[in-house]
Amino acid sequence: MGCGGIRLSVVRKRIDSFVAWSKTHQGKKLIRYSASSIITTGVSFSAIWIFYGLKIIPGVIWATLAGNVIATLPSYHLNRLWAWGKRGKSAFRKEIVPYWSLAFAGIAFSQVGAFSARAVVRSHHWSHLMNTAMVSFTNVVCFAIFWVLKLLVFNRIFHFDKLRVIDEELVAEEVSAIPDPTPLDPIWTD
Repeated sequence: MGCGGIRLSVVRKRIDSFVAWSKTHQGKKLIRYSASSIITTGVSFSAIWIFYGLKIIPGVIWATLAGNVIATLPSYHLNRLWAWGKRGKSAFRKEIVPYWSLAFAGIAFSQVGAFSARAVVRSHHWSHLMNTAMVSFTNVVCFAIFWVLKLLVFNRIFHFDKLRVIDEELVAEEVSAIPDPTPLDPIWTD
């Protein structure tokens, strides 16, 4: 078997391992959380692009604020339904307050990025299209940084005691079913 065959087998093993992990409780939850984040990033990006790009809201700061506030509404509902598996009435102190506190912290973080983007936009004489791309890109970067923090915090906040025990049991059961990855085969041999 040549080098291409070795690489293909390594890639195939990694894909199989990922597919097995994606069927676990943790894998499904992370994929759902990621999917809701991708959707809401698209909502935010589109709203900022429309508001600022079409000069509906001519200021960088206000366009970024409006775009992120709009995206936060579907974000809460998608995460609640998909990632947390919750239905029915929201618990004010256990769900709404922590989520919106972090959402507003994320919006504040994106506002720092908007101030930075505004400074860059003002210091260059680019076209409005380029300015809009800069503002939208900066917001996506801020979102990506804050996304990791939210992922870590939400896993701690929304794991209630009963769910934590069930979750740990499911994870232990599913991890035992995942085949151990084999060490990488040498790609280059002498």
